[in-house]
Amino acid sequence: MEVINLEGTEDTPKIILDKKNGMFEISGRSLPEDSAEFYQPILEWLENYKTQLNPTTKFQFKLEYFNTASSKLILDILSKLEEMKDSTKMTVQWFYHEDDEDMQEAGEEFSELVEIPFEFETY
Repeated sequence: MEVINLEGTEDTPKIILDKKNGMFEISGRSLPEDSAEFYQPILEWLENYKTQLNPTTKFQFKLEYFNTASSKLILDILSKLEEMKDSTKMTVQWFYHEDDEDMQEAGEEFSELVEIPFEFETY
């Protein structure tokens, strides 16, 4: 599978999807002009990954900020991950700055919407 490695910008998150090295990460700020278009290749990659899963999948979110449109796509990503939970040991790591209650709460809300184990980490 091809690796997706997008450098983050002021408006788009850094994204690493690397099956071979077991790295799955979305970090930074997510407020792309067209969230659906920006996240489409990520959702397609996950759809392919579903057919050839690693035994363990630890997906990391290290977001500083995301807009409402991005939250819908983050939920779409989590839903895709949820579809895989019976075929791989799935864990979502949700990182947030220790003084960022909004990001902590966002992670907690997402964790209630999907049936995947979440680990919350501060940095």
